[in-house]
Amino acid sequence: MSYLLHELHSKVPVLPNFSWVKPCVSARDLVYIGLRDLDPSEHYIMKMLGVKAFSMSEVDHLGIAKVMEQTCDYLSARGNNPIHLSYDIDAIDPAVTPATGTPVVGGLTYREGVYITEQLSTTGLLSAIDMVEVNPLRSHSEEGVCSTVDTAVALLLGCFGKRREGNHPRDYSLPLP
Repeated sequence: MSYLLHELHSKVPVLPNFSWVKPCVSARDLVYIGLRDLDPSEHYIMKMLGVKAFSMSEVDHLGIAKVMEQTCDYLSARGNNPIHLSYDIDAIDPAVTPATGTPVVGGLTYREGVYITEQLSTTGLLSAIDMVEVNPLRSHSEEGVCSTVDTAVALLLGCFGKRREGNHPRDYSLPLP
């Protein structure tokens, strides 16, 4: 992300064959949800740049509905700009998504993770999505791979307007016309 931020353009090193990467995002347009395990320099940079962020402690304290209300209010106050969602599967607790390279205990629950996508879908502004950190080679079992992939699919379906009917990744219904 640091390579894409206008505010950090003069601070990031030049990498061979990456001259095509140009800053295109302002730090004020970012929102992080479910942060944990930040190193001190990441914390300092985010604070210095004024990046809006909700740690897992804040998610626990406020609840995911309030976090998403504040997130949507913050983004809408910046105008009705398109939203690009970059979803790191490791934001979800590794008990649910173990097939990732950077598992950290204490992440979002399955339901909290899907709620985020459902709420962003309702804004009508979600224009791009990328799902990262899904790595089937990092799981110790086929069940872990299936759980991670099923969760990633459920998150993506939430972005496209599908709504949960139950608690299982396959418990979805199509939105009414």
